[in-house]
Amino acid sequence: MGHDGWMGFGGGIMWLFLLIVIVALVFAITTVLGHSHPRSPTDETPLEELKRRYAAGEIDDDEYERRRKELQR
Repeated sequence: MGHDGWMGFGGGIMWLFLLIVIVALVFAITTVLGHSHPRSPTDETPLEELKRRYAAGEIDDDEYERRRKELQR
């Protein structure tokens, strides 16, 4: 009598604590790795964006060349 094993009150709290720690670790790891993911096709470098804007006619020749030279510094 009085021996609850792993599923007693103390054991239940231990499993809950362990679950919280695992969830926190998974969240921390995915957050850190999320910042180092490879670029998706929708991400553009500044030069790619400049080329896209030039091709779309949003900027003229002079503006394109001026900004391209600035980006290559």
